[in-house]
Amino acid sequence: MSEQSAMASSESHRGGFGDLGGEERGFIDRSFREKIILVGLDMGTSSDLSIAAQMSELERLVSTAGADVVHHVVQKRESPDPATFIGRGKVREIFELAEEYDADTIVFNDELSPAQQNNLEKAFKRSAIDRTAVILDIFAQNASTPEGKAQVELAQLQYLLPRLRGRGVALSQQAGGIGTRGPGETKLEVDRRRLVRKVHNLQKQLSGIRSTRENQSKRRRRSVNQSVAIVGYTNAGKSSLLNCLTRSDDDALVADRLFATLDPVTRALQLPGGEKIFVSDTVGFVRNLPHHLVEAFKTTLDVVTEADLLIHVVDGSNLNAQKDIAAVRKVLDEIGVTADLPELIVFNKVDISGSEPASFDYPNAVQISAKTGEGVEKMMSKLSDMLRSNLDVYELAIPLTRGDLIAQVHREAQVLIEDVQGDTLIMRARLDGYAQARLGGLIKKETE
Repeated sequence: MSEQSAMASSESHRGGFGDLGGEERGFIDRSFREKIILVGLDMGTSSDLSIAAQMSELERLVSTAGADVVHHVVQKRESPDPATFIGRGKVREIFELAEEYDADTIVFNDELSPAQQNNLEKAFKRSAIDRTAVILDIFAQNASTPEGKAQVELAQLQYLLPRLRGRGVALSQQAGGIGTRGPGETKLEVDRRRLVRKVHNLQKQLSGIRSTRENQSKRRRRSVNQSVAIVGYTNAGKSSLLNCLTRSDDDALVADRLFATLDPVTRALQLPGGEKIFVSDTVGFVRNLPHHLVEAFKTTLDVVTEADLLIHVVDGSNLNAQKDIAAVRKVLDEIGVTADLPELIVFNKVDISGSEPASFDYPNAVQISAKTGEGVEKMMSKLSDMLRSNLDVYELAIPLTRGDLIAQVHREAQVLIEDVQGDTLIMRARLDGYAQARLGGLIKKETE
């Protein structure tokens, strides 16, 4: 690798945000197509996914980030090496491969400790990053709203902070003697203070966004009865389904790449029975998401925790579909989604997969093609039935002179039957918990 290329790589990977001042740059340099060597560790323990499938997913992540994989390396060992993750012999082997392929960066499938990363970069004489950094890089590319950008930057800073030790040394080759401070250490302290301050400011900003979102949610609950969140493994077809359901001219981004959608998109949808609901598309999940990354995106994922029902979209053409379902449910549990929240599993891409065996293990699931529309009508009908089952039916008595109350019931409930008895309007309607609290004084009796 040329000196110029090495310097570009160092600036891109070691700096993270340019001069740590907030410039939107990722961990992979997109001014050219980096050459990447992938490294995976097979410890022979039971995993939800084979090492081959993990490496395939990692390659797709790297490709989405804008780089090219030139070689795979899988090492079998009982446990990671504390210093270099893979051991001295393997480090030497990968260095020789990197020289042979003129690789710019070594990407590890597992999360590296700051010390391991620093040791590896010294040994490889080029950047070494892990799967988390690749995901963060993709997130940085796809964030488009102020909220999304703030969440990505927060996650990047939290990833970068514990790794500043090695970066500070790299900034100055002069070592401080006994009782002295070298310029690298001084720079490190300055960088750390700047990053800590920036993390604090971003957390404060996201807290404000979260408060605003909660207020919006309250207003939405006053205007519609129920909300639905579309969740699923990344690239399962969530955005395609949202576009198919709402037939919006302002289509949600659809792309055959991972994490194409980062910022949530919410649209109104009318069900076959006439009920109006809100449907939200969310960021795609992926297995083994680092905890700090999930924490950073909790503001975005509030649309999931507040939903009345989840549409869990699964790529039916994926042979690991069941394991994808398990990975999504693990993330849902981590963000606080209760186990009793209704979930409609939807196996997408039936146009290319046919009837996959995975769907047989979920008898209540539906199979669709968001691309062709096949099975969507059946899915809508099932969705409507499931939402109705969440609601209790009540009989309300309202004086005909109270047009304001009649209008309120129509806004906040699903009116089934209206009957005029003298000077009173008897309304039979489905009410959720919120509507029950608001309209409690009008309820005559609960019906079946």
